[in-house]
Amino acid sequence: FRGQKTELIRVRNPWGQVEWNGSWSDSSSEWRSVDPAEQQRLCHMALDDGEFWMAFRDFKTHFDKVEICNLTPDALEENALHKWEVTVHQGSWVRGSTAGGCRNFLDTFWTNPQIKLSLTEKDERQEDCTFLVALMQKDRRKLKRFGADMLTIGYAIYQSPGRDEHLNKDFFRYHASQARSKTFINLREVSDRFKLPPGEYVLIPSTFEPHQEADFCLRIFSEKKAITQDMDGDVAIDLPEPPKPTPAGQETEEELPFRALFEQVAGEDMEVTAEELEYVLNAVLQKKKDLQFKKLSLMSCKNIISLMDTSGNGKLEFGEFTVFWDRLKKWTNLFLQFDADKSGTMSSYELRTALKAA
Repeated sequence: FRGQKTELIRVRNPWGQVEWNGSWSDSSSEWRSVDPAEQQRLCHMALDDGEFWMAFRDFKTHFDKVEICNLTPDALEENALHKWEVTVHQGSWVRGSTAGGCRNFLDTFWTNPQIKLSLTEKDERQEDCTFLVALMQKDRRKLKRFGADMLTIGYAIYQSPGRDEHLNKDFFRYHASQARSKTFINLREVSDRFKLPPGEYVLIPSTFEPHQEADFCLRIFSEKKAITQDMDGDVAIDLPEPPKPTPAGQETEEELPFRALFEQVAGEDMEVTAEELEYVLNAVLQKKKDLQFKKLSLMSCKNIISLMDTSGNGKLEFGEFTVFWDRLKKWTNLFLQFDADKSGTMSSYELRTALKAA
């Protein structure tokens, strides 16, 4: 610059609100003496975007602390022959579904996103595999204007039991983590370096507290190629053939009173309308001592008929009713089994395990 070598440094304010106003700032006079082609090469633009240039001497004068971030492990070694392997996972913590909090909250921790990590190759002349894990919470600075703060985040790494399925609560009850982030902290990004023996692991990113929502980006850098896989696959079920009603004369002692009550309410056609079904079910279910039962509404009974009416006449025959009753007993038993806090209601976490069992 003007016959002398000038050291410049490019700086970005991630908050994008304040920029340097001294020498070599966006609109400073120094840039008028720089060829436009050179300005383009340096990506110099006079925009209020939080990005600016400074003389290195000014940078040393006005800044007293520098933290080196992991952009990528080889970002500062572009000419190096060795390149690290990088895998990226985008995910979300969703309240009531995947926002389980840290291991302190065993009942919900297992619902967090789970990523399977396969370390297949040792480092050169080493017995272990080196890798970095960087967990970043996304868009929190944008959301700051709406009152959102940085969440406290971190992660844990467990030895995989060898199953390609989401690990449940019992696994974490009896197994300790093999590695984890040094701390849970309210920073935009948490990163640590690890060395573990070759094998299969499950990495679980989480917020410290459960029920906190955010999007995240998880990056895994490894010296040798590592294979990663999301453990949250599609949820599907093969529906069995509907059970056939018990023939008349073969009912159990429990079913016989139902037939008598059904015949009494249904009349000669042996079919019940939604109003009649409402009476039958409420009469029976109110006698069950193990249920905190509220009366079924007429709308619920109409929905039951829509579900179970195979003949399409808008009524339930006794055979259709007994098929429904068999299913209701199974659903009731599942509800009682997975209503862990015995509240008479089911949280989204309890419902998740109940549906899986069903």
